[in-house]
Amino acid sequence: MNYAQLFSSYESKLEEVGEEAESLAYTFRRVKGLTLTEFVFLLTKEVTAEDKVLLADIFQQLLEHYPAHYIIGKAEFHGLELLVDPRVLIPRPETEELVELILAENPREDLSVLDIGTGSGAIAIALAHSRASWRVTASDISLDALAVAKENREQHQVQLDLIQSNVWENISGKYDLIVSNPPYISRQDEAEVGLNVLHSEPHLALFAAEDGLAIYREIAAGVAHFLAEGGKIYLEIGYKQGQEVKELFQSALPDKHVRVLKDHFGQDRMVVVDDG
Repeated sequence: MNYAQLFSSYESKLEEVGEEAESLAYTFRRVKGLTLTEFVFLLTKEVTAEDKVLLADIFQQLLEHYPAHYIIGKAEFHGLELLVDPRVLIPRPETEELVELILAENPREDLSVLDIGTGSGAIAIALAHSRASWRVTASDISLDALAVAKENREQHQVQLDLIQSNVWENISGKYDLIVSNPPYISRQDEAEVGLNVLHSEPHLALFAAEDGLAIYREIAAGVAHFLAEGGKIYLEIGYKQGQEVKELFQSALPDKHVRVLKDHFGQDRMVVVDDG
């Protein structure tokens, strides 16, 4: 049997359980370190005994809704390769849009930044990597997540302070930029979450009480004490939460201007609070 035949057999079974067929080839290529050209060239060849075992193992994990990025142990984010495992969420492309927006709107070189709920450190590390002069602090309630963020900080050799904190609990000082991609999925929307996400990614980083708004309410309640004069807030939100999150922060900071921005899919995805 050649590689194309074996891939076809496995891919049809993955589709039957609701997984993306492309995940198998993607994972195999990354594990083997193959370019796309090398992979295409391989398809007509007979499968080696070693690769039969490897493909069977990858297939079984995908079949059980274990994400490809966890199998690989890495994920691309804003041009960086980050370590990921079940202790942290896999960074999403929509979050890259938030990073790009922050960088585009803030050219100053001397800003202090706080990232609340950093997870793998994706946002904080991307910002620190792009703006080496920024003073970036990242917090998370999970010590497991902070351990992953520490590994990523060391891998990319960026200046980044890490703090274990439940929102404002252990935070001090004032910040020019406060950023957060908190847990925002309501348990009522659990059916909208992919099985590989639901079965494998940390629920602490996915779901929030009060229809997914609980952490935004905590951030809004305390943010005035930690935001520097002229400071800005950047939040990722669920696609149904734009108006409610906007109202929360407009109420907490009545003198500020609050914007709801869409992602590249045309869905509400970011809330920005600034001086307008």
